[in-house]
Amino acid sequence: MADEEIERVYTISFSKLRNIPRTHRAPRAIKHIREFAARHMKVEPEEVWIDHRVNEMVWARGKKKMPSRIRVKMIKFEEVVEVVPPEE
Repeated sequence: MADEEIERVYTISFSKLRNIPRTHRAPRAIKHIREFAARHMKVEPEEVWIDHRVNEMVWARGKKKMPSRIRVKMIKFEEVVEVVPPEE
């Protein structure tokens, strides 16, 4: 059971981040993704690896105008979670 990997696709909403000051939204969104992945995949936040393409999806429109939600795939290997964009 330790060798199997778990793969799930989630839609992460950033609606709660509308109360954050505009200049802090994109950096806080990355932190929110890390916390979301840790909570749903049952690992520590330090064990979550976010792919650079997910980071580019959040920062695509700049620091202040991030998307309202994104779709990501989370893959859990033993005690490490990788967050990548889903294949289309």
